[in-house]
Amino acid sequence: MVNGSKRGVLTPRKRKGNKMEIGSFIELQLPGGHEYYQGKDVLRLNTGRAAIWHAFRLTGKETLWLPYYLCDSVRNYLKSKGVKLKYYHITPTLEPAADLQPKNDDAILLVNYFGIRSYAQMAAVMRGYDNPTIIDNSQAFFCPPVRGAYNIYSCRKFIGVPDGAYVIGDGAERFSEEYEQGYSSDASLFLLERIEYGCDEVAYQHKLANDMRLDKEDVRLMSKLTHQILDATDYKTIIRKRKKNFDTACELFGWLNELQVGEISSEESIPMVYPLVMKNDDLPSRLKQIGHYQGPWWAYLLEEMEENSVEYWLSRYMIPITIDQRYGAKELEYIIKHI
Repeated sequence: MVNGSKRGVLTPRKRKGNKMEIGSFIELQLPGGHEYYQGKDVLRLNTGRAAIWHAFRLTGKETLWLPYYLCDSVRNYLKSKGVKLKYYHITPTLEPAADLQPKNDDAILLVNYFGIRSYAQMAAVMRGYDNPTIIDNSQAFFCPPVRGAYNIYSCRKFIGVPDGAYVIGDGAERFSEEYEQGYSSDASLFLLERIEYGCDEVAYQHKLANDMRLDKEDVRLMSKLTHQILDATDYKTIIRKRKKNFDTACELFGWLNELQVGEISSEESIPMVYPLVMKNDDLPSRLKQIGHYQGPWWAYLLEEMEENSVEYWLSRYMIPITIDQRYGAKELEYIIKHI
C-alpha cells in the first residue's frame, strides 16, 4: 500500500494550505512557457471522459449522441452522471452513418478517430448538423479546435503525464469552480520507472494503478504536476516526429491495410497511432512477442455489434501501430519485417 492505498489504487496526499515555502530540498524543476493550449476558453481537467461530460454540461441539452465505436469507460461515466445517451454507427471512412438523426434537444459527439483527420475535415462533418457539437480530439492532440464546437483533448495519449485533459470552446471555464483540485504526484512513479526499468513488471503495474485511480475519480481540475510537465514539453519535436513516423507507416503498411488511411487522412494530420486493419487474429500476440505492446481497442463491442458492422470489424482487426515521438523508421521497419 502507498499512502493508505488499497489493492493498488493510490490515494493522493493534498498539499496543506498555500503558505510560502522557502528552503528545504530542491524539487524537480522544469522549464515553463511552452504549454500548447492556454488562454481564454480553455479548461484543464483530469480525464478525457470528465472533459466530455463537462462539455455536455455546457451545451445545456438533454441527450448526447455517441458513436458505438467508443471506449466503454466514456459511456459508463456519462451514464453515472445521468446523461441520456443515444448511439450511431460509423462508415468505413470513419464518418457518422445515416442513423445519426439528432432532435432539437440533442447534442452530438464526433470522434477524430486515430487522429487522422484534419481541422477542415472535422469542421466539414460538424457543418452537416445544426445541433451543439462536441469534437473528441482525444486521439488528435494537435488538431486545432473547431470554432462553434467544444473540443476535447487528452494529454496522456501524447505526453508522459499522469492525468490531464482540455476542454476548449466558448465559455469552457463555466462550472469549473464546482470542481476540486486534482493531485497526481503520489500516482506518478510509473513515469520514472519506465525510464529505468522499461514497461514490464512493476512499472506497468503502477501505471495500471494510476488508471484505476482515474477510473474511480470524479471530475477534477488538472493536477499541478501535469500542468507543469505540459508547460515544459517540446511540442515542435513531437509534431515533427509523429508526422514523419505517420508518413513512414503509410508507406510501409499501406499495401497491407484494409482501412484506407491514405484516403481518410490529411496532410495536416498529426495522429496518435497508425491504424492497421488486417484479418489476422494472431497478429496482436505475435507483435507482443517482439515487444510491440499494442492490441485491438474496445473488445466489448464484439459482443454487442453485428459481425458485418464497421464497429465489429475495427474492434476485432485494428492494430494501433505506435508512431509516437520516442521512435522512428527503425522501429517501424522492425514491425513490418515481423508482420
